[in-house]
Amino acid sequence: MGKFGKKKEVNLNPLNYNIAILGESGIGKTTLAKEVCEKMVGEDGYIHFDMGKEAGADAIQGIVSETIENWSKLCEVVDDIVENKTTDYPDLQTVIWDTLDELIIMAEKEAIRQYNRKNPDKKADTINGAWGGFGKGQDKATEFILDKIWELKKVGVNSIIVAHVKRTDITDPMTQETYSKLTADTQQRYFNAIKNKMHFVGLAYIDRDIVKEKTGQKNKVTKEEKIINKVVGESRVISFRDDTYSVDSKSRFSEIVDRIPFSSDDFIKAMQDAILAEHAKGTKTLAQTKKEQAKAQAEADKKAAEYSKNAKSKKIDVEKNEELIMTIKNKFSDATDSTKTKVRAVMEEYGIANFKDVEVPTMALETIVDILTEE
Repeated sequence: MGKFGKKKEVNLNPLNYNIAILGESGIGKTTLAKEVCEKMVGEDGYIHFDMGKEAGADAIQGIVSETIENWSKLCEVVDDIVENKTTDYPDLQTVIWDTLDELIIMAEKEAIRQYNRKNPDKKADTINGAWGGFGKGQDKATEFILDKIWELKKVGVNSIIVAHVKRTDITDPMTQETYSKLTADTQQRYFNAIKNKMHFVGLAYIDRDIVKEKTGQKNKVTKEEKIINKVVGESRVISFRDDTYSVDSKSRFSEIVDRIPFSSDDFIKAMQDAILAEHAKGTKTLAQTKKEQAKAQAEADKKAAEYSKNAKSKKIDVEKNEELIMTIKNKFSDATDSTKTKVRAVMEEYGIANFKDVEVPTMALETIVDILTEE
């Protein structure tokens, strides 16, 4: 084996993968996600993000949840987890994002706000008018969402994304045939971008047993007996794969079961079985892999702790930096020589050449402002 490239081993822990749970409103998506997390990592191992106007946690007893009203609150919560992972959130492994629909609304508003801030003379009112149009505004909003998810991944926190579904008509580009499909209740551009980052996508829906029943009445025109469709049974199910393409589910694990009953135990088992089936294609025993991954996890935890420790000192808040730089410029010229020496020492420590670049650690500028203020 050369310098680059190494053989990968599938991780045996399902919650180390990105998971999406889709379903109609009220089918039980949030409860399912909560139960999966509690059974696998306990109450301290997850946090439910109640996004925007979703209020999905209000009717669920005992769920560990935080209300995320807007993008600013989301940034505050994510930053707090990242910066204090080892002290305040040592057991946290999973965040439930509920729902993707509300998260997209927040991200779009933030994308528009940031665009307007950079372009005060040609402001946009909608996401389609921001960042040059032609879908670039949506791409920017998607980038914001994925950045937050990946910030959490850097400290060992993975994601379960919850989203609503709708039935939509799809036209096959080759045959031009139209068929009905259950898919996320968001623009496909967003959904596809997020779905492609997921390892397990389960779509929950009501499976109905329908039979044709004679009515004993005849059609006045055709004279034939009227036949109606009657629901004789129904149950909640979750689809991980659908070869008919009528359900927008997906898994990166080729051996996952197509469909399961709607329950947290079956959901966990489906993921575990798919992972074990993939692992069996290799040459290592399960015991060997568990031992190796326990060691690798310990190393990953160390790296995550180190990243968490340095996150605050390396954090860059461009908007805040602009305000801090303005304060520094106003105070620096009147500062004493000894104060200026202290300021230059901080600049040298953080590699700040001048006060024109806003892409510098915010903590450094805050320290400089404190020095100038203390004078």
